[in-house]
Amino acid sequence: MRLLRNILVGLVVVAAVLVATGYMMPPHVIVERSISIDATAEAVFPLVNSLRRGQEWSPWLARDPETVVEFSGPEEGVGAAMEWASENPQVGSGAQEITASIANERVETALDFGAQGPATAWFVLADGPGGGTELTWGLDADMGNSPIGRWMGLMMDGWVGPDYEQGLINIKSLVEAGS
Repeated sequence: MRLLRNILVGLVVVAAVLVATGYMMPPHVIVERSISIDATAEAVFPLVNSLRRGQEWSPWLARDPETVVEFSGPEEGVGAAMEWASENPQVGSGAQEITASIANERVETALDFGAQGPATAWFVLADGPGGGTELTWGLDADMGNSPIGRWMGLMMDGWVGPDYEQGLINIKSLVEAGS
């Protein structure tokens, strides 16, 4: 009986430590990936400043060709918006809108993943080696006040990072092929 009580007390202590540690973790998680593209920023910018053009390189839309996508607002730049819905849990459903756009320098978007919460994403275009462009894709996700959400934040880089890498590779291939 004493052994069972000690095990129970130990489990309660471990749970309390995990919850307390979760609350000490930052509520925001940032994921970033970069790639060098052998082209000018003027050649790269149209692919990231248009959500419609995003269909050409998106790693998620390639994962589920049955994804339903609806666009609204202008073709490109601030106010361009999209909503998507997929039964594939790796794609999910959500909405995105371009909130800031500085030609050949930066694009920012607001993301809404419904119950999973909001996030902000960005593309930064900078001078790269040899006259090319260094393209950085980033995400700032709000993991909320839940210790479980904050623990999940530790996995965000592993979940989102590889998709960002694939998306950047896709952009690089399109731009360098002259598309």
